[in-house]
This record gives sequence, C-alpha cells and structure tokens, in this order.
Amino acid sequence: MRHLRRTLAAGSAVIGALVLAGLAGNTDGSEWPGGISDESFADALRRWNGDIFWEPASQSTDSVTRFGDEARAVFGPIPEADCGSPDARIFPLEVDGNIVDLVPNPDKPGRVLEFQHRDVSGNVVKWTTSIPKCDKPSLAGTVAYCGLNSRLHRVVRGNVEWLFFCRKSNSSQEVASDPFWQSSDPRFALLGTIGFNKNSGEIVFFDGRKDRAGFDWSKPFVPPGGHSYTDATGRAAAAALYDPTFQIRCHSCHDNKSPYVIDPHVGQSRVGYFLGGSDARAVAFSLGDYLPERSRLEGAPFRIVGSGYTSKYGGDIAGARTVRDPTGNCTNCHTLTTQLTGRRLAADAVGRQPFIANPGWGQTLVLQDEKKTLQRIDRHRTDWARRRGDGKIHPWMVPGDGNILSNTAPEIDGSDWKTLSTCLWGAGGAECGYRPLYTPCPPPETDGARVIDAGIEVLPAPIGEINANRALRVSWKYVNDYGGVPERDDVRFNVAMGRQAITASAGAPGAGYPTMEDARGAGYTPVRQGISVSPKARLIQNISYAGHARWTEPAPSRSPRLFELYLPAVCGQRYLVRVLPKRFCFDQSNIVYGSIDHLLYADVPCG
Repeated sequence: MRHLRRTLAAGSAVIGALVLAGLAGNTDGSEWPGGISDESFADALRRWNGDIFWEPASQSTDSVTRFGDEARAVFGPIPEADCGSPDARIFPLEVDGNIVDLVPNPDKPGRVLEFQHRDVSGNVVKWTTSIPKCDKPSLAGTVAYCGLNSRLHRVVRGNVEWLFFCRKSNSSQEVASDPFWQSSDPRFALLGTIGFNKNSGEIVFFDGRKDRAGFDWSKPFVPPGGHSYTDATGRAAAAALYDPTFQIRCHSCHDNKSPYVIDPHVGQSRVGYFLGGSDARAVAFSLGDYLPERSRLEGAPFRIVGSGYTSKYGGDIAGARTVRDPTGNCTNCHTLTTQLTGRRLAADAVGRQPFIANPGWGQTLVLQDEKKTLQRIDRHRTDWARRRGDGKIHPWMVPGDGNILSNTAPEIDGSDWKTLSTCLWGAGGAECGYRPLYTPCPPPETDGARVIDAGIEVLPAPIGEINANRALRVSWKYVNDYGGVPERDDVRFNVAMGRQAITASAGAPGAGYPTMEDARGAGYTPVRQGISVSPKARLIQNISYAGHARWTEPAPSRSPRLFELYLPAVCGQRYLVRVLPKRFCFDQSNIVYGSIDHLLYADVPCG
C-alpha cells in the first residue's frame, strides 16, 4: 500500500496505451451493476499506477526513428558506428598475391599517388597507376569490384554483436589514383550496420541514405533512434543519416544464419588462401579471425527485426528457404539458401555458372541477369588467382575439402552442380530438403523465461477515494531474458478482469475467468478516451514493469522484474483475473501472445 500511496502522490501521469472494457452496452461512463463506471475505473488506474501502460517503440512515426527504437528494444543499447576507431580493420586488397595500397610514390616527381604492391615480407614489388583486376573481387555486383581501404568495425556486447561497414566505392565501380581511395582519407560511399544476437538468431540491418554524396568516418555516427527516447538531438541527426526507404536488400546476402558474408573479398584467413590460416599471405594480409567462425545449422533460429524493413521485403522473407545439397557435396558444414548466398556466392565459390533445369520464362530472364553479373565479377579476377594460375585460390570451395585448397581436390562435377544449382534457385523438389530460412517470433514463455510469484491481495482503498471500497493489488515477476539481453524491452502484459457476486457457498472458482481471447482484446468495442467494452471483462493493456514509465529506457536486469497493478474494487464482489504476456515482434507477425494460464481471484466481502 505504501507504493500505491506514493503513486497517488504523483498522480499527474497520463494513462497512455490503456484500454479498458466493461459490460456490453455500458458506455458513456456507465458501470457494472453495483460497481464502478468505466470512466472512474480509468481515472483510478491513472492515479494509482502512473504511466506504465505503453507499447515499446511507439513514440515516433518517423521510419528511421521507429526502426531504431525497435532495434534497441530487442538488442539493447546500440553503439555508435565508428570506423575511425583504432579497433576497426581495413579490408585488404590483393593483386597477384601481393597486398596493394594507394600511397605517394617517392620515386616520381611530385610524389604522385600510385598503387604500391608489397609481398608478404613487406618488400615493394612494383608500382602501378591502375587496378583493373584483383585476386578477390567483390561479389556484391553493385560496388567497386576491387575497392580498397574500406573499413569494418566490430563491437560485441554480451550475446549481441554489431558490425559497422564503411565501404569506399563509386558509380564507375573501378578504382583510380584518387585521394579518396587512400586509407588516410575518411571519405567513403556506403554506410552499413548489422546487429546480431548469437543466442536468439535475431538480426537487424541499417543503411546510410542513398541520396547524399558520401560519408566521413572522422566522427562516429549516432544510431537510428539516437541513444534513447529522450535523445532529441541524436534522433534528429539519425533521421537525416539513415535510409528511410530500406533500399538495399541486406538480407539477400547476410542470410546464412549469421551476420557475416564469408567470401574471399572479406579477407578472412579461413577463406581464399591456398594454405588456409597458416598461409603466409593470410598471416601477413588477412583480417585473421576478426569475424570468428560460428556454426550455421539449418535449424538454428533466425529472424529479421524491423517492422518497416520486413514490411517492404515480406515476400522475400516468407519465400526464403534453406537447401540440402542432394549430391552431398556442399551443405555438410553450413547452410545454403535460395537467396544470393546460394544463387551467387555458391556459384562463384565453385567456379560454375548458375543453372536451372527447365526454367520458366521469368526464371530465364533472372538467370541471364545473374550470369552477366558473375561474368562482370570474373572479368575483374586476376589470372594468378585461378586454379590454372600460380595462386590457385579460385574456385575457393571444393567438394569434400570445403575451403581447404592445398589438396587441389577436384572441382565439383558438372552434373552435381546442375542438381544443386536448380535447388538453390528454388526450382527443385523434395530432394532439395527445403525448409523456411527464417524462424517465427517466439511467444513469451516459450523461451525459458516464466511468469513467477503471481498473486492478488485486497487492500484498503486510498483515503478519500469515493469510487472504490477496496484496492486489488495484482502482482507477478518476469524477466525478459530471450537472447540474454539485460535491457530487452519487447514484452508487455495484458490483464483482463471479470467479476461476479459472492455467494454464500462460493468456493474456489472453477470457471468464469476471462478467456485468452478476452485478454488479447477480442470482442472489445472502443468507447472513448481509451475505454472499451466487452460482455465479460475489463482489459488493461501494455503493462510494463513497476516504475518503467512511458518512453524511458529499461534498467538492465538479469533477475525477474516486479510487475504490479492496483485496481479499484467494491464490496460483495469476486474478481477473476487473467494475466497474459505478449511480445512485440517488430516484424510482420506483429504481436505474439503467451499460451500459459495465469489465473488469479480475490473475494472482497467487506462484511
């Protein structure tokens, strides 16, 4: 009761996202027979509980700001994108087995900028004025094939990691001896951010705007939504920085149950080096294990977060599938998908052209476009990198040995590739073992966390309260622990309350509780000012934990938080309560509800 009186002293809070319901037809301030009117009930809730009734990520309608608020509710605080950090890494560019950089040539008049080629010992091998080809061209198809001095910054916070990619590129997709391409020049063309929870498999993508000339990593970039609901300056800056149209299909490549696209261009030691991580070039040039190896099993959870992003690409997401290689060559270690991971990366990995058995007209056109893209990429690959050359690093995946190239295992058989490629294009049958790539949003209490210590007690009504004889305190504890994020804030609770007269023979109720449908809001008719009516119950929606006021950041917690709700009550009544958790998914499933019964009752005899 001390808490209730403290709340009453601060009774200026707004009821927010509260929804109430009374008996059918009892509108315009009417009441349950012998009870409290809907209007008085709502007023008491506002005074007694404060502003704890609110949906997460509901403050702003701006697409970027809302996107950031959604991501913060799932992944916790988002760090700034800082490619100028000393912890950031530079993507290596390799040509003919040497590493290349754009620096002043001391032997030329005026120290003009040229491309310096150095071997594994650091010796300068040669200087060139252009880079028409490289050993490991980008597979993106829309950026510079042989770009250099792009930066990657990885930040890990518990189970969540953030990748910030500052990519140097241009419209021609070719590099030149322009200062822009120097490692010391902070200008870059494309800003990309990925957040990933290794425990829950949830992933989110942010991209910089496409209608600006470029970016500069001299200063860090504020995350979408700023650092909090109250960070007005940061929210405004982020809204002007990030792409509100979600133009880039990030999920098409970052789809292998992991945030990483691991191909030779990325410069990881485990891919694209003849002797693997022990190769002298890998030791001298690569990023090592900056992006650590992780399991990517086809049954692992994997879900894209962001209502705006998933709305735009809902068809892609729903149709994406994982693939089992019918020939047994390529999916024993990791998954492949029907998206670009399968269509482009797999084709380049094995050095084959995409193929579909018996394609339709639409498939033929798309297939032709993909072949042209891969041909453009291949034209930017050095002869040194090919198996017939000295490097022998392309194809960079072989049957059986995977990324181990030193055994010079035979390349994939043409017939086997056609079978696999048909599967990767979604044109196969049962032999492909198709399964949905993306997994559904998990309802509360299916993830290991449970509602505990639920209870109800009858208390005296506050002094001076004329609309209620008593107060009901409904309480429970719950930790939103999905993904192991202490600041996670995507779960709220609904409480549905019914009532009946106490009878002389009344024992524990066997029935009469509000149903699951009642607690979800089924059959409620809005009246006014957040009040709705139903034949059976009053409903209070979107309850956050005690003290978590609307549009404030959650305090980190790994212990169950206390939820409590004070409700007005009158004498001679039995109150029946259902407590129902719900998760805001921030995708096209919108909200998912728990399925476990949490039922409470209290008699208010007052005799």
